[in-house]
Amino acid sequence: MSDENRISIVTVCDNHFSVLLAALLKSLELNHHSGELIDIFIVSDKISSKNKEYLNKSISTSSILLHWLDMQQVIPPRWTIPVDNSSFPLNVYVRLFIPYFIPEHLDKILFLDADMIVLKDISDLWKTDMSNHIIAGVVDKSKVVSSTWGGIPNYKELGLDPQTKYFNAGLQLINPKKWRDLNYTDQLMEIGRVNKEHVKWGDQYYLNVAFANKWLELDARWNWYAVFEHQDPYIIHFVGTKPIYASYNYVKSFKDEFYKYLSLTPYKNPKPISEFKRNAKKYYNLIEKKLSSIFK
Repeated sequence: MSDENRISIVTVCDNHFSVLLAALLKSLELNHHSGELIDIFIVSDKISSKNKEYLNKSISTSSILLHWLDMQQVIPPRWTIPVDNSSFPLNVYVRLFIPYFIPEHLDKILFLDADMIVLKDISDLWKTDMSNHIIAGVVDKSKVVSSTWGGIPNYKELGLDPQTKYFNAGLQLINPKKWRDLNYTDQLMEIGRVNKEHVKWGDQYYLNVAFANKWLELDARWNWYAVFEHQDPYIIHFVGTKPIYASYNYVKSFKDEFYKYLSLTPYKNPKPISEFKRNAKKYYNLIEKKLSSIFK
C-alpha cells in the first residue's frame, strides 16, 4: 500500500500510563472507517513486557500496525534530552526529536499524547492541508503566550505580542522533511539552552518559542481538554488529572467514554489509582530528572 493510503502516528508512553495508551489504541481502531493502514510508532519509556503484550492485544485488526521503539535509542547521539525542574516525565521531550527517528520517506506524521481517546475517524485529521506549515496544532487552555499560569514567561524579551496564540504540544501534525531541512531540532535545543530559567510546561515552551506565529491552527475539537464540556469533541485530551485516578473530577461523560474503550482491552476496568500513588509518580519523575542531570 502506498504512503498516500497509510497514516503514520507517534506516541510516547511509560509503564505507569500504559493503561491510558490502551484506551487510545482501541478508540483509534473503532473509529477508523476509511480504509487506510495505520502505522503507530510507540516510543517505550520502560514499558514492561506484560504491558507491551496487553497493548498489542488491545488492537484486533490487521489494519493497525504497532512499531515498538525504545526511548533511549530514538534520541540522536548529537543531542541529549533536556532536563527541567517540573514533575513531567523526561519522555515529554522525545517530541522534539520525532522527525529523526521515524522513517525518512514520510512527509507527514501525527503525534498524539497517550492520555487521549479518539472519537472521530483520524483520517479526517490526517487529510489536513499543511500548505507551507511545518507544524499544526490546537490552541492550549492558556490560549496566549502572555498567560500568567501557562504561556511563555519571557515573551516580552523574545519580542512576542502578548496576544500571540499558544498551542498545546499533546497533538501535533508535523512535516518532518521540512523540519529536518530547516534544522528545527538544533534551533529548539538552542532555545532551551538560552532560556533555561524560563522553561515552563516542558517541550511545549520550546515548540511555542520556535514556531510562534508560524503554526497552523486546527479545529479545537481535535484536542478537546477534558476540563470543558462539549457535545461533539473529536479527540478528548485528559490533561491534568487522568480518568484512571480516584481524584478525577472533570467531565464525567468523558471518563465514561474512556472506560468504554478500555473495557474492550485486556486492562478491562482497573482499580482507580489513589492520590498517594499519583503524587509518588510525580516524585519519581523529579528524582529521575535529578539523576539524569547528574549523570549527563
